Amino acid sequence: MEQEFHSVGQTGSQAVERAAQLLTIVLEGPEEIAVGELGRAAGLPKSTTSRLLGALERHGLVERGGARGKVRPGPAVVRFAHSDALRASLAELAHDALQALADASEETVNLAVPTAAGVEHLAQVDSPHIIGAGQWVGRRVDYDITANGKVFLASGAAPVPVPKRLERELTRVRKEEFATAVDELEVGLTAMAAPVRGPSGNVIAALSLSGPTTRLTAERIEELRPVLIREARALSQRLGYREETAA
Repeated sequence: MEQEFHSVGQTGSQAVERAAQLLTIVLEGPEEIAVGELGRAAGLPKSTTSRLLGALERHGLVERGGARGKVRPGPAVVRFAHSDALRASLAELAHDALQALADASEETVNLAVPTAAGVEHLAQVDSPHIIGAGQWVGRRVDYDITANGKVFLASGAAPVPVPKRLERELTRVRKEEFATAVDELEVGLTAMAAPVRGPSGNVIAALSLSGPTTRLTAERIEELRPVLIREARALSQRLGYREETAA
């Protein structure tokens, strides 16, 4: 009896592992994937893949749409992707990167995401200086006059048209994965930002630092630039992004 129970337990655990593997491939892969291709990616027979997908589909984790029945994230996943819980998780996962950047720069550090109403700030580490950049969490600002916003515009993550006056600058931002806004949102305020990518390689957030223009001079920006990019990439990797994803 104990041996039989142990065998059933192993089989159940194996099914959970395989279902989790399939869900991960769906979430990290292209927008839709064929069942056969999904099975090959997981190293599973098509019959096993279909059976496990059926269980995931019943719980809203995946769905099969169109005439060919390609697999995509289900309604439960989509609802979570637009929930406050996801933003809270993102802010928590960004804690170490925010703190490391704050320690290195001694300036105000923020994590921001794109929304239909503008750039929204989710988390902040304050500068130790008396003259800082203020409190940004909960505030929304325009895309075209902020460093975070330019990152989102350059990557296509911003749900707004790209201003023609910024086309050349955004080409550089895309290439360098780095943006600045000097005396644009407000005279005397300078900010710099780098993209944060999710598992599929899409830009889902931006890491930035800001402070008085008198402190964030051109020389200081160049000193902090590699630190900012390094921490943004480290956060991207923590979120599941790998360089080969973009290939």
